[in-house]
Amino acid sequence: MADPSDEAKHIEKLYEFGERLNESKDKSQNVKDYQGIINAAKTSVKAKQLAAQLIPRFFKFFPELSQPAIDTHLDLIEEEELGVRVQAIRGLPLFCKDTPEHIAKIVDILVQLLASEEFVERDAVHKALMALLRQDVKASLTALFKHIGSVDEPSTDEFIREKVLSFIRDKVFPIKAELLKPQEEMERHITDLIKKSLEDVTGAEFRMFMDFLKSLSIFGEKAPAERMKELIGIIEGQADLDAQFNVSDADHIDRLISCLFMALPFVVRGASSSKFLNYLDKHILPVSDKLPDERRLDLLKALAEVSPFTAPQDSRQILPSVVQLLKKNMPRRKTGEEFNFTYVECLLYTFHHLAHKVPNATNSLCGYKIVTGQPSDRLGEDFSEQYKEFTERLSYVEELTRATMKKLTQGMAEKNKAMAAAKSEEAKNTIKIEKQNTTTGLRTCNNILTMTKTLHSKTPSFIGDKSINLSWKEATKSAVPSSSPTAGAKRPANFSNGSGNMPSKKSRGGGGLQNQLVNRAFEGLSQAGRSGGRSGGGGRGRGRGWGGRGRGRGYR
Repeated sequence: MADPSDEAKHIEKLYEFGERLNESKDKSQNVKDYQGIINAAKTSVKAKQLAAQLIPRFFKFFPELSQPAIDTHLDLIEEEELGVRVQAIRGLPLFCKDTPEHIAKIVDILVQLLASEEFVERDAVHKALMALLRQDVKASLTALFKHIGSVDEPSTDEFIREKVLSFIRDKVFPIKAELLKPQEEMERHITDLIKKSLEDVTGAEFRMFMDFLKSLSIFGEKAPAERMKELIGIIEGQADLDAQFNVSDADHIDRLISCLFMALPFVVRGASSSKFLNYLDKHILPVSDKLPDERRLDLLKALAEVSPFTAPQDSRQILPSVVQLLKKNMPRRKTGEEFNFTYVECLLYTFHHLAHKVPNATNSLCGYKIVTGQPSDRLGEDFSEQYKEFTERLSYVEELTRATMKKLTQGMAEKNKAMAAAKSEEAKNTIKIEKQNTTTGLRTCNNILTMTKTLHSKTPSFIGDKSINLSWKEATKSAVPSSSPTAGAKRPANFSNGSGNMPSKKSRGGGGLQNQLVNRAFEGLSQAGRSGGRSGGGGRGRGRGWGGRGRGRGYR
């Protein structure tokens, strides 16, 4: 234990050094005083706390003592006494106030301290980093993002990397308007830093960064089309559209579908989705029936949502694959082929919007007789067999749909009676979920009938406007959870989970109890498709991301 009299002497000497430095007009002449402060930092606890304030305060006046001053201060940060450490941390930003060349080094020191288990110490680190960001946001951000890493320069410490990401998410992003000035220059700088970091991220990290980029003014509502193209390009890169597709690679499938949903807002704003559509058409749609049920449903929903915004050339390219999928999912009478109402809704919606842009492409695909005056009309060829087969499938779909609607409507009446008789809140909530599921099912059926009725004519009209509200979109408006894989919400328990039959209670994203009415309504209507609700992948779940990249951090 230090002698109290010695401690008092150390403190008194430190005050003398500090007073002389304060009063001196040419502080650079007081080298002995500053050296005395550095030396005193190796004595008693209270002297160390005071020295931790004085060393950075006068640091700029003594460049010849910069290294011993910093080394001594770092020793204070490693002291056992918490009060000394906290005081030393608080002083770190002062080293950079007039000597910005030290910012990267001081940020590196503070980043290592983010791992502290002491709340007071961690709080001091956060405040010190924020002080540096306000001093020089560009240099500080650059130093911070180095600890997130990239493929070329990976982070050397995963734990520290996670701490830095949390700091950026919780402390930096929320005050971007205050920090990112001048706005356009700094928004571009942080965008470039993020783009480099996205080479090696988890799914959750990718969504976090994309949500932040979308919030920047350079990507706002008035941003030019090339900015939307830039964001689409980032998402396309993350989706690995240059990779060979393997239908058994659940990790890649999750990434593709999640990225397609993330791209939707930018497609709506005019960015091209050609690369995505080309990849879907070439690699995924031909084997989509081999995808797990929920992944297939997510894919078809994403395709439906993007279809109104496809360019004519893209529509013409992908339409044959969509027609083939329609035929696979619309059974012929009593053939035992699989029939899934939500799949058919997605595909009919996609078919209408693509065909609306290139109507004559349906002549050879479906046997229609649409005249545009182009050679692609192929009116001189006989496609009557295609027409007969296509309309036969349409008719049987309509028959199944009407029968199902009748059962769903009857079941709704039963549920209304059950609701009136229910005693407990638990019973009422169960019935409420079942009613929501039934309502979603009825919307799906209504949409199917609306979209099939115009397709029997030799020269049909295709729906190319917003008159059809997709059933899951309606469900979202009615507070039924969204099915989008990026939404992070549970999906409702029947039609919206991609199965004509009910999922088991163990299925991922089931969203509620089993809907016995829908289960009975589909009994006997679907000969296949009994695997409804099976999870499309194991592991950690989409909420944590998809398959690992680089170092193998898992997206799943």
